[in-house]
Amino acid sequence: MHEHRMTEFLKTAVTAARLAGDIILKNLGTLSASDVQPKQAFDFVTKVDRWSEGVIIKTIRDKFPSHCFLAEETLREAGTYCWVIDPLDGTTNYIHGFPVFSVSIALEHQGEPVIGVIFDPLRDELFHAVRGNGAFLNNKKIRFSGTTNLADSLIATGFPFRAKDMLDPYLAAFKEVFLEVSGIRRAGSAAIDLAYVAAGRFEGFFELNLSPWDMAAGGLLIAEAGGRVTDFGGGGHFLSTGNIVAGNAAIQPGILRLINKVFSGIVDR
Repeated sequence: MHEHRMTEFLKTAVTAARLAGDIILKNLGTLSASDVQPKQAFDFVTKVDRWSEGVIIKTIRDKFPSHCFLAEETLREAGTYCWVIDPLDGTTNYIHGFPVFSVSIALEHQGEPVIGVIFDPLRDELFHAVRGNGAFLNNKKIRFSGTTNLADSLIATGFPFRAKDMLDPYLAAFKEVFLEVSGIRRAGSAAIDLAYVAAGRFEGFFELNLSPWDMAAGGLLIAEAGGRVTDFGGGGHFLSTGNIVAGNAAIQPGILRLINKVFSGIVDR
């Protein structure tokens, strides 16, 4: 793909993410009960999610009117170029004022992510990746952690709140990992967790039952930072299965091995 074209895609994604971040910050702490609606059990959407998604889609569509969108709150389209959008990853955190949330935007070309942007508006941290050109935080190149021992690693995860029927195997897998690593964190924004793996703040991450917009940008960031991202079976189908194990090249296989002690044969891998 032409370098100039990729630059335009990235520039537009960054502009859209920052505009959405402005909306998110401006409305932080202002929501009332009527501004929050349940989407399904234990999952919520706010007017800020919708406003953020609206400005992202408009910003991109104004530049690339023929592109399609897979957006968490509104659109489910398909096409050669498709933007995969989570306008506010960490909505529950945002509702409660817990300061971990983000905007995640990816561009897929023929089903493969080629642009990834994750923006943390509270910390003004913008992570981006372009396929084949590396991963960056505020325009400085990032790499995965150099930790090679599982016992020295800090791992992130997310609880399966949309699939509480999977809680028992999840807790069993959590225990397997917990006993082998230095610590586990659960921040509540998968996009942030994946960006932190790419930046070397975490050595690894695992979760199940995620959506493509939770992972598309972060998966590309990790790959471009030199890390490894797979589904629970060790393959590359995490965007379709929703089950992901990510980490640096030394740590990820160990996490995958521990996860599969529990999940082998239980879920679509």
